[in-house]
Amino acid sequence: MASIFRVIPFFLLALGMFYYPQEVVRSAADGLSLWWHYVLPALLPFFILSELLLASGFVHFMGVLMEPLMRPVFRLPGQASFVVAMSLTSGIPIGAILTTRLCKENALTQIEGERLLTFTCNPSPGFMFGAVASSMLLKPELGIVLVGSVYLGNLLVGILFRFYGAQKASPSPASASLSRAFIELRKAQGQDLRPFGQMFGDAVRQSVNTILVVGGFIVFFSVLVNMLETYHITHSIGIFIHWLSGGLITSQEVSALMNGVLEATLGCRSVIDSFSSLNLKVGLLAAVLGWGGLSTFAQVASFTGTAGLRLLPFVIGRILHSILALVLSQLFLNLMKIPVFDLHLAPGPSGFMETWQMSSWVFCGIMLFFLLLSLGIRVFYSLK
Repeated sequence: MASIFRVIPFFLLALGMFYYPQEVVRSAADGLSLWWHYVLPALLPFFILSELLLASGFVHFMGVLMEPLMRPVFRLPGQASFVVAMSLTSGIPIGAILTTRLCKENALTQIEGERLLTFTCNPSPGFMFGAVASSMLLKPELGIVLVGSVYLGNLLVGILFRFYGAQKASPSPASASLSRAFIELRKAQGQDLRPFGQMFGDAVRQSVNTILVVGGFIVFFSVLVNMLETYHITHSIGIFIHWLSGGLITSQEVSALMNGVLEATLGCRSVIDSFSSLNLKVGLLAAVLGWGGLSTFAQVASFTGTAGLRLLPFVIGRILHSILALVLSQLFLNLMKIPVFDLHLAPGPSGFMETWQMSSWVFCGIMLFFLLLSLGIRVFYSLK
């Protein structure tokens, strides 16, 4: 009986798609356009770069240097710092991809992989500045609030999840050294004897396959959201919740939040169109970006399932992140004076170059900050 219920939703979706083929084509084209303009140019170069850095031993080198930071703060090995930096730079779903890769290489245990996964899933800074704050909200200066809320909320989730799993004694943070980092670098390079041409080709092939999978998820959920709206399912649920709330929330606002639950980009557009208060818009945008959407959940599950990582800690982390991002955004809006500046980021070659450069600077800045903080912690422990 359970197997029948698993088939029914897909059968009904197929019938709906056959009945409204023009809507399917239009929504699929919208999802493909989103993938082409934002996801492909923003993620593919970093996918290739991450594969090359993993193969060259850079992650092992930085892992030794970052051990004094990652162990006390997040209860994770130093290699996890690379995943954190790449996820803050490139966005969804590179955190899940790299976490799965490290788990398969036994650099992370299952618990450590699940712990890392909870706070390495967030949109890229280019997407939040360019697509959401500048193109949708038309207030690029508020991108600072969105990025700050989402990033700080994510790091707080990572600190909270350091208590997830059995308590084990961690290696002493003072054990990190530059000489041992070079030893680990040479050791990692000695284990991968592929010539550079083959290594680069494998990185490109793997990255292209991954970005195509991500595009497929985006197109499918774009069609799914459109089908729910075409058959007025979203609207009906909105009317029902409007009635339950005694008129406190309109059906249009409920529909916007439902879109955010399903897919973050569509949810951001709906939130901006459905709510009038600027503070509420920013708070809900931060919550939607922190949540990520069921589309993100499906992407993460497709990668982590091969490593045996459970999805429940990730779901709990997304719920906590959305709440923290909402609260932090309101604190930033009320306590800080947001500077106004001119920032034009739009789909197309010029917008891509600006967002790619922004992501590159963010990656370099994060890795440098982590390195300095790690060295500072090591010095602190050596003086005790």
